[in-house]
Amino acid sequence: MHRLRRVEGQIRGVLAMMEQDQPCDAIAQQLSAARKALDRAFYEMMACSMEMEATDAPNNAVLCERIAEKTRLMAKYA
Repeated sequence: MHRLRRVEGQIRGVLAMMEQDQPCDAIAQQLSAARKALDRAFYEMMACSMEMEATDAPNNAVLCERIAEKTRLMAKYA
């Protein structure tokens, strides 16, 4: 949640930069930083989800199925 709040602040900063007619390269740099922060939050959330699945799965077959599901999600959204 901390990362997402930081990204929220970055986006507000980008909007302010646009309203102030800041140079496009400066805005692009901030947008890139926000995008990378969102990617990092996504990957950390998926890693946490996989760890939870590993500890909650009743057996290896269920674990493999759940990990395959998470892998599909990462392939789809990453």
